[in-house]
This record gives sequence, C-alpha cells and structure tokens, in this order.
Amino acid sequence: MHKDATALLRTMSLNEKGGDVDKFSATGSNDDGKKSKGIRECVVNDKVVCRVCKHFYRDPKILPCLHTFCAECIRQLEPFSVSGINGKAVLSQDPPYLRDQHAVTILCPECDSEVDLPPTGVDGLTPDHLALDEVFLETLLSEKCELVCDLCNEGDAEKRCAVCSVNLCEFCCQAHRRQKKTSSHPVQRLQDLKAQGRLSRPLLCTQHAGEELRLFCDSCDLALCRECAVVGHRDHQCGYAHDVVHRHGDRIRQLLRGVQPRLGRLEEALRAVERAQGAVQARADAVAHEVQAFCRGYVRALEAHCQVLLRRVEAVRAQRSTQLHLQRAQLEQALADARTGVDFTERLLTCGSEVEILSAKGVTVRRLARLAEAEYNLHPAVAVDDGSLCFLPQESAGEVGGFPMFGVIHAKTVDPSKCVIQGEGLHRGREGQRGEFTLVCRDSAGEPMGKGGEAVMVSIVHKDRKDCMVDAMVTDNGDGSYSVSYTPAEPGLYSVWVCVKAQHVKGSPFILTVRRKFRRHQGTFHCCSFCSSGGMKEARCNCGGTMPGGYQGCGHGHKGHPGKPHWSCCGSVVEGSECVALGMGLGSPRSPRSRLRTVEL
Repeated sequence: MHKDATALLRTMSLNEKGGDVDKFSATGSNDDGKKSKGIRECVVNDKVVCRVCKHFYRDPKILPCLHTFCAECIRQLEPFSVSGINGKAVLSQDPPYLRDQHAVTILCPECDSEVDLPPTGVDGLTPDHLALDEVFLETLLSEKCELVCDLCNEGDAEKRCAVCSVNLCEFCCQAHRRQKKTSSHPVQRLQDLKAQGRLSRPLLCTQHAGEELRLFCDSCDLALCRECAVVGHRDHQCGYAHDVVHRHGDRIRQLLRGVQPRLGRLEEALRAVERAQGAVQARADAVAHEVQAFCRGYVRALEAHCQVLLRRVEAVRAQRSTQLHLQRAQLEQALADARTGVDFTERLLTCGSEVEILSAKGVTVRRLARLAEAEYNLHPAVAVDDGSLCFLPQESAGEVGGFPMFGVIHAKTVDPSKCVIQGEGLHRGREGQRGEFTLVCRDSAGEPMGKGGEAVMVSIVHKDRKDCMVDAMVTDNGDGSYSVSYTPAEPGLYSVWVCVKAQHVKGSPFILTVRRKFRRHQGTFHCCSFCSSGGMKEARCNCGGTMPGGYQGCGHGHKGHPGKPHWSCCGSVVEGSECVALGMGLGSPRSPRSRLRTVEL
C-alpha cells in the first residue's frame, strides 16, 4: 500500500538531514498500529474513532456503503465471498496477475451490507480525508490534549505545516523553513487553528510526493495532480477541480434531494415501529401480570382443593377404621365366648362324673346351642381392594374460587343387592335382532358408584335347551354403568344371570322372552277388497268380511268389514304392524291356502 503523503514528506525531509524517525501519520498512530507519543490523554468523539479498533482513525477508507474504517481493520475482515475472472475460482498456483484480479466481497461491520472491494484491494478504496481532519481537530480543540512535535517527539507543538500536515515545535519549524523543498510551505499557529474551529489543508497525491491534487479526470472519475495528468491521463478529459466541481456537485445535490425526503419518512416509520415496540412491550407486561395473577389464584385454589381432598381421605380412613374396630371388638368377644364354652364343655366331659355332667347338661346345652346359632360377619366390614378408596385425577370436581378443579376421592363399595338394570332388552327380545340393557352399579346407600372397573358377568341360557347360549358383550362406560348387548339366534325363553363380584344383582336371574323374526305383510293395506280389486267378485280378504251379490270379499259397511283400512293378508288395522296370519291359523301368506283366500291386489 502507498504510504500516506504526509508520512512520505516527513520521512523525506528527515532523510535529507540523515535522521531516523518513526513514520507517524496525522492520526496519532505509527505504522505498527501502536499509540504514538504525539498525543497525550485525549478525549474523542464518535466521528474520529474507528468502530472496529475503537481508536483514532489510521489511514481511513470509505466502503461503498459510505461507512469509514481503518485500512488495517478492513484487511482483517474475513472475506464473505471470493470469485475469480468470469466466475472461476482463483487458485494459489495461478499467476500473480490472475490472483490480483479476483473480486472479494466483505460484510460491513456497521450495517452488515455486502460490499465489493476493488480489484486492487483495500488500497483501491477512497480515503476519507474528512475523518483525518476530524481527528486533528479533536486533538487540537480538546483541552485535555497536549500536542507534541511530530518530528522530534520532544518539544510542544506550536505550529502546523498546511502542506505536510505535521505539527511542529519552534525549533523544528525553523528547520522546516530552512529546507529547500519545504521552505515555501505555509505554516499556521495552532492557536489560530483553534480559533477558526475548522481545518483546511491541501490534499497531496499518493503517487507524486509534494504534488497537490488540483485536477479531476472525468474518464477515470479520479482526482489527479499535474504529474498524474501528464503521465497517465494525457488523452483523458481532465479539468481543474474548481471548474468541474459545480457540475458534479449539482449531480450530487440532485441525488441528495431525492434521498433527503426519505429521511423524514424513515424517521417517522422508525418512530412508529418504536411506538409499536412500546405498545407490544406494554401489552406483554399487562398479559404477563394477568398470567401471574391467574396462576397465583389458581395455585391458591389448588391448595384449597388439595386440603379438601386430604380431609376427605382422612374422614374415610377414620370411618372405616371405626367400622373395623367395632367388628374386631365383636369378633374378639365372640371368640372369647366360644372359647369359654368349648373349654368348659371339654373339661366337663373329661373330668366330670355322670352326675356332674347331667347336673350341668341344661345350662351347657343352652349355651352351646346359642353359640352354634350365632351369626358373625367373618369378612372385613371394609373392602381392602385398591378400588374401595382411590383418587380419580381426571374426574371433574367443580370449581373453587371460579377455577375449574379436577380430581375426586372415590370411597364407594359396590353392593350387588342395590344394583339395578334398565332397558326393555332385559325381558323382551327378537330373533336375529340386537337387544340391549344397562346395569347401573350402586353402593350400600343406593348411590351410583360413579366409576367403572367392577367385575360384571352376564350369562344368557335357553331354559329348554341348555346347549343354546347367547353371547353377551359387556361395555364399561366408566361412570358406574355397564351396557350389555346380545343377539339371540333362536326364539324362546332364556334365563339371564347378571352378577357383580360373583353375586347376583337385585332380581337376577331374569326371564328373557325372544320372539320370532318380524313378519312382514304379504297383502295390501286397503279400504276394502271391492275397491282395491276394481269390483272383482272373486277377490277375498282375510278380515272375514263379505258382500251380497256373489262378492267373496269385503266392502264398505258390509258384514265383517273392520270399518277402517286394514291388511288383506291378516286383517290387521295397524299399517306398521306385524303380520299375524300364522297366529290366526290361516297359514303362511305365501302358502297355497293363503293364496286361495287372498287375491294379490
């Protein structure tokens, strides 16, 4: 990379004197990136600090997105993409002229935009002279900054060369004026620059030392010095900067006028987004407070419900413990009575004489008889299976404080004698048709169990044919009721056993009457055979009605007519009824006998 013009001039002027100094630029850093001695304790603003290294700008370059960074900071950025000539990859073994022509894309550290570096790399980026001016002004105007001579690094700087852009002490300033190449450079007092509040300095060419950039090449869109215009831009359209700046400035101002209105719209949009963010945050905070209040209330309701459940468990435990305690006391007393009777009787029979046995016979027999006739509940008064006391977490438990609760304590034991059966399918059925009835299990108090899981057994057996059985399907509804369905294959009387825990329920066994299949009518539902047959004398009807004049069937208002519409096959007056021709001894509607008596209408 070409060295900064100011550094070159300083180096050149000192080399003429035979001195060796660090190449120190106007940014306050040397070429090694270390802090120079030229600035002591300086307070800076955002315009003079690189956003990457957080120090004063050193050789600042402008990226295509118009963000400025130090040249070295840009070099340290990882390439986002690299492509060679015509999109081909560039290899390390390729010739240097090919490796120098690849296109490199990086991400701007400030706006994260993809920007392309020029073919010459970071050195080809436009330098930011305004940033250099800001750096010097910051060091110049800051009260906490003390400037040291850029040449000797010892004396306090009092003046500045406008061409070389170096700060000079009084001794170095005199030496600067004595040199032939710098004797004509204008030198200004730093106090005068502080009073002006701005810095105006010429821009020097990086290719030709000491030459100021005064020309502009329209063909290359590049600022030039006189040497550059003569050597490399002889045939190009070149002009003095003060002559062409108006034309290019007008173009820049025109583009600026197109962009400036966007600032207001973007600022307003940004404020709208910020307001929306504030509204979202406020709404989220409000909802969060609602959630927290709801959860706190729900937790309190859950704790109250938990205490209710625990009290219910304790009440059931105490009740059942009392029952078992009473039963235990009764059994202990019964055992003591039985043992006393047995011991006395055995001793009497073993040790007593005939007279003693006969003397105590009466009282002994009466006591033993009462002991033998006494009835005791030999099973625990409380069931010990897991289902007699359990927690049902999925069951609804109503509301507590307006919050829905789940989970109930189930402490019921089924009592087969209290269970009931509902539905007509228990007593009446039909051949080949599905029949149903429902078993409702209840506890000893007659209350519904409220949960399933009981051992229900249903058996359906023909009363006359023990080998004729009907399969019954039992479905647990989960609420203490059980749906029973069956399909009998033959008609007749059946015995139905319904048992819970191997005990018959109330009324079991039941009698189930299964009738034959539904008989459909084979005749016509009509008002009379006379009308329906169109006056045919041979038309007959099974209602038994006749007409005078040789008509063999019924007619309106004549003998045997039911007085309303009826079926010709059986005489039934209900249109949706079952045909009862067989029950009337008339035979099957399809039999020859039926066809003799009934004319199909």
